[in-house]
Amino acid sequence: MNKYVLTVRVHGQILRTAVYASSTFHAQLICQYLYGINNVIGSATQVAKEDTSVAILDEVAKFIKPIKPLTPQQTRIDGLKRQKDTIAKQLKAERARQKMVKAQQQIFNLSK
Repeated sequence: MNKYVLTVRVHGQILRTAVYASSTFHAQLICQYLYGINNVIGSATQVAKEDTSVAILDEVAKFIKPIKPLTPQQTRIDGLKRQKDTIAKQLKAERARQKMVKAQQQIFNLSK
């Protein structure tokens, strides 16, 4: 068995993990089975067994905290906050655009 390093997506976080497999293809299949086909990013790379720079995900998993789902009320409030932030950015951009148009108009009038 050889040690392979893969990049996977777990709960929205991108992590590097090590897998022991007989080939690159086998390592890829193991990770696709464990984490889902769409959650394996890139391809497997073989590394030396002594290389400890990449931990096996099972060892790292105890440090990953699950994200609790929001209640419908919390989801609504979160959505409204995002809408408020988006509208504030749009308002700021529109004011800047109008200020720029006004300045351009003044420059045009002075150049006559």
